[in-house]
This record gives sequence, C-alpha cells and structure tokens, in this order.
Amino acid sequence: MIRLQKVLADRGVASRRRAEELITAGRVRVDGEIVNTLGTKVRPDARIAVDGAATRTAAARYVALNKPAGIVSTARDERGRRTVVDLVGAPERLYPVGRLDADSEGLLLLTNDGDWAERVLHPRYGHEREYEVTVTGELTAAAVAQLRRGVRLEEGLARAERIDVVSRSRSGSRIRLVLRTGYKRQIRLMCAAVGLRVERLIRVRIGSLALGRLRSGDWRELSSAEVASLAAATADTRTRPSRRAEGSQGERPLGAKRRAGNPVATERRAARRPTRRRISAR
Repeated sequence: MIRLQKVLADRGVASRRRAEELITAGRVRVDGEIVNTLGTKVRPDARIAVDGAATRTAAARYVALNKPAGIVSTARDERGRRTVVDLVGAPERLYPVGRLDADSEGLLLLTNDGDWAERVLHPRYGHEREYEVTVTGELTAAAVAQLRRGVRLEEGLARAERIDVVSRSRSGSRIRLVLRTGYKRQIRLMCAAVGLRVERLIRVRIGSLALGRLRSGDWRELSSAEVASLAAATADTRTRPSRRAEGSQGERPLGAKRRAGNPVATERRAARRPTRRRISAR
C-alpha cells in the first residue's frame, strides 16, 4: 500500500504538495469513493480519478539534459522563466533530480521515478558530482588546500573530495571539483570563501554518467544500464572513513574553532592519577 499523494505524483497528475491540495479539496476518488484524508494508503493499481478524469500509471522515464545558462531547474517557475522541463517538452510530468543554479550549466537528470531520484541524490549512495569551474582571483596552493579541507556553510561542511587545477593564470583559472554533497550554491560559496569568483560552472558528471558530447540544450533518454548504475550504491560507500576519522588528521575546516584545553584542570587530573609500580617478573 502506498500513500495516495505519492501515487498521484507517480502517475504524473501533480507534485506531491499539489496532490495533497487536490485530496483535501475532495477532488480525488479512489475506486469510486471520495478520499479527502491525507496519508490514506491505496494499492498501486487502484482506480483513481481526479475531477472525474481517470488517472493511469505513467511509464518511468529517465532523461539526461545539458542545461544551458539562464534556464531554471524547476518543473514550473512562478516568474515565468523557461525551465528545464520546457526544454524536454515531455507530455507526462517530469521533474529535475537535484538542481543547478540558473547561471550554471551542464548535466542534469529528469525523471518521474521518485524512488530512483532518491537513490541518485542521497549521500548514502555515494554518487560523486564533478564540475568544471572557471574562476578569477589568485588561485594559490593555500586556496586549493582549503577547498580540500572544507568550508563551513549553513548546511554543513562543504569540501572537495578531489580538486585538480586544469590551468592557472592571472586572468582566469580552470579547476575540476568533485563533490558528494549538493548544498545550495555550494561551489560558488566555497570559492568565495577563499577569494575566488566563479565565472562559469559546468557539471560534467554524476556518478558513472558523464555529460560527454551532449550539446547545450539537448537531451537524451538514459539506457537501462545507465539507469541501473545510478540506482546502485558505489563500492566506496562501504569503506569510506567516518567524518570523525576524516577530521582527526589535524586539519580544520574554514570557520571551525580549535577547542583550547584547560591547563589547570589538566594538572589536577595528572596529580590525582595514581602512580603505578612496575613489578618485574622473575
């Protein structure tokens, strides 16, 4: 049994939030009966109608898009801006898996399979996200090291799993960043924290899926092998060290404070510690 609002979303009727509004307004019937209670669970194959029109199970779709700059990563935009869903022009309801800022470019996935989207996005599945970033400002070794150690943002510690300098100059430098988190405007805020300004940001890979030669504004359907690969957890999620272990190497993230010990308390503890005599074995 599945919550009614999820079934409506999976069938492409509306988003879950909008589906909840339809339910509470008494516009949804299940097997001929009006259902207006949120959280009601139904069979996946239940007969469901909205405003008298029957709904049907939508075939799952998985789309890779090369998002151009200036396009917003939403299904609908209240300000009337063009969205990634407009670019695909699908008759069924699709929604973006994650997000890219309006001024960012590159690989973005769209689907109508909520469970698959969750597996792609959730950190426990370990899918990396790789970006090619053009920055201005002085790209020093200290700045690169700080991006590796991490920058403290509102959502948490933002750090680069890997960072490679592609080119370096006073007019502009190019770097490749690999992340496992997807905080809002994460790369721009990380770079700003070390004195760099992002001029262009392109996502070139999600997990095992690379952007490849897909042209800006174009999209394609994923193969069954690509869908399965992105749904699977990566091998290193079972072997990665814990955050506590990662932070125990003497490196502090930007903004973190070192806790100072109390020397008086330390002396008192040492004074109370009993002296043990070693008895040699004969």
